[in-house]
Amino acid sequence: MTLILKNAVILDVKKQQKIQRSIVIDSDGNIEHVFSSNEIETYLDHSTEAKVMDCEGYYISPGLINAHAHLFASGKPLNKKVNPTFLKLGYKLLSTKIGNFCVKNIMKRNALIELQNGVTTLRSLGEFFYQDVSLRDEFIQKRKVAPTLLVAGFFLSTTDGHGAPYLALEGDSPWEGRKNVRKNIKKGVDWIKICVTGGVTDAKKLGEAGSLQLTEEEVKAICSEAHKNNTSVAAHVESTEGVRIALKGGVDTIEHGAEMDEEIIELFKNNPYSLKGYSSLVPTFQAAAPFALLKPELTGLNNITYINGKSIYYSMLKGYQQALGNNISFGIGNDASMSFVTHYDFWRELRLHKKVGSQNNFEIIKAATLQNAKLLNIDKEYGSIEIGKKADLLITSKDPTIDLKNLSKIVSVFKHGQPVAQYKYKKYKNLDTLLDI
Repeated sequence: MTLILKNAVILDVKKQQKIQRSIVIDSDGNIEHVFSSNEIETYLDHSTEAKVMDCEGYYISPGLINAHAHLFASGKPLNKKVNPTFLKLGYKLLSTKIGNFCVKNIMKRNALIELQNGVTTLRSLGEFFYQDVSLRDEFIQKRKVAPTLLVAGFFLSTTDGHGAPYLALEGDSPWEGRKNVRKNIKKGVDWIKICVTGGVTDAKKLGEAGSLQLTEEEVKAICSEAHKNNTSVAAHVESTEGVRIALKGGVDTIEHGAEMDEEIIELFKNNPYSLKGYSSLVPTFQAAAPFALLKPELTGLNNITYINGKSIYYSMLKGYQQALGNNISFGIGNDASMSFVTHYDFWRELRLHKKVGSQNNFEIIKAATLQNAKLLNIDKEYGSIEIGKKADLLITSKDPTIDLKNLSKIVSVFKHGQPVAQYKYKKYKNLDTLLDI
């Protein structure tokens, strides 16, 4: 049946305009028409069957796209050290058939929380046991009202590198890198995720976060293998030299990022080894800001994590500001599942972009919708409210171009023209209070 969302304020992210319009959605979940007030009345006079939802006073944005997320955890901070013996035992249990089932159910719950909160598409950049691939396929095959998932399976890291051994396939040469790309592609991933440098969460000493791990030759081999299969490569990088090596190797997106120099700026804009001829930046402020902006006695972080995290945050912040100043392609992702990053508050990432950058609210919403869709190569179907695109829509009671937090004032979410069911899930009141910075 045709659905009409009548007389809402539509956010046209392409033109960055707010216009009073009605949206007609066909039975296949596509946007069939976008009518003015007079045109919709004429259409209704000639329509035999249509369900009408009065949206007077409401605001309709394109569904949000989270360009960097994980689904394996809630985002509640885990401050206590886990005994390595228990960690190994837990991993062994999770690798069983029953364990895989549990992992997938956790991921499914978190994906649906994202959807309830307006994230209609997300790129999941690293999960356990290819359960992201399985979940993506289940959503498609069973035609569930669920977010569109783009998935990466296991990270590719060096031996004992970031995410290893539990969340990564380890390799220590260009050919081992190629082999691991082939493993992931055979499993059906959409993206390849590599770890060029160390990270904050598993660093054991000061300076390990951002330390070089993969070599330029290894990155180049991985990108070559992925690109010949028309698969893009996302690179976890948290240092300037790491960004340089990743871009020279041909990665398509830099995740997190760091301060740039002239050579790096040029490589972002003209990258002959990437699939598109340029590369994009996806900073993740929501995962890093608590390390820098909150006192460790509030977050419970140990000294190594606190100092590493603070250093990475300010370097990433500088890199983002340089990207804005040099017309470098960028997207928005929040690293959901990491400590302090829940699945119900993507709006916080947008607000942090506003806080540290030079863009206005409308430009940031465009980045989290149309720009992200282009970055993920899905802009023919998603990212804006246009005839022929999928009806992935977020309806709010207040204007998000005035205050980005209004993206949380949700009236309804539609995925492929279907209303998203709203159900109760756990929120972390103490964490939310801590993050209202």
